[in-house]
Amino acid sequence: MAGVLIGFAIIGAVIAVGYLVGRLGILGPHADFVLSRFAFFVLSPALLFTVLAEADARQLFSSLLPVSAAAALACMAVFALIARLLWRRAVPETTIGALSSGYANANNIGLPIAAYVLGDPAFAAPLILLQLVIFTPIALTILDVSTSGTLSVGRVLSQPVRNPLIIGSALGLVLSVTGIELPAPVMEPFHLIGAAAVPTVLLLFGMSLHGRRILQPGSGRRDILVAVVLKIVVMPTLAWAIGGFVIGLEGLPLFAVVVLAALPTAQNVFNYALRFERAVPVARDAVLITTVLSVPALIVIAALLAPR
Repeated sequence: MAGVLIGFAIIGAVIAVGYLVGRLGILGPHADFVLSRFAFFVLSPALLFTVLAEADARQLFSSLLPVSAAAALACMAVFALIARLLWRRAVPETTIGALSSGYANANNIGLPIAAYVLGDPAFAAPLILLQLVIFTPIALTILDVSTSGTLSVGRVLSQPVRNPLIIGSALGLVLSVTGIELPAPVMEPFHLIGAAAVPTVLLLFGMSLHGRRILQPGSGRRDILVAVVLKIVVMPTLAWAIGGFVIGLEGLPLFAVVVLAALPTAQNVFNYALRFERAVPVARDAVLITTVLSVPALIVIAALLAPR
């Protein structure tokens, strides 16, 4: 229990600092734009490269991977169907909403939660792999194509070599799978740059909260509420059902996969929304609300499923 609270207290403190920075206008009127591009094109790729490069390949492809994939895909598919068929949302808005429903904060919150609550940060590795290598390339390709107004095979196929997040993730995965270890002096610059990604994104998120109310009119309240319910209630429930009754997980592995499914929406979703300038209020409010609600959700999960 204490690990959950400590992890969220640290994250909340950084977000609060970002809010003060935005409120005081320390970085000027264009800080959101500059920092979001800096995080997207420089900091996050370096972080993803080091995380995947140093992960154990056996841990990456553990039994937690199919459970996490099934639960996340189901929630994203439900949101997409509701948004497109009932609400007639455009493709970019549907994509951001779907990510808000199933893309978990496996880096910023998942790694410390895995360390504090599960006893091993490597438990978050399969979810990180799933999101970075599969979900992110697909989502960014959809956002890129749907916001550019053009659809061509060349543009879709060239997405992996044009997106720094995909490049960093792919290179890190290659090193992990092949077992290649780069010399420490080569890796250290990536560690230094990547270490700035998490605090920068959290500060940027805090800055975005200044002058805005949660669920304000015109923010897409229905989208936000549906995404929050899917992420905090439906996704961990599906992970428990699939992991326990279909895959046959029990004990610590089952507890781990449900905890990971209950993580809040990732700040990366907010970063993607800023990058493509679509559904920003939906991503921002979904991240904030799920971050708050995931605390009691994780406490309940720990009380019910934590190995004694």
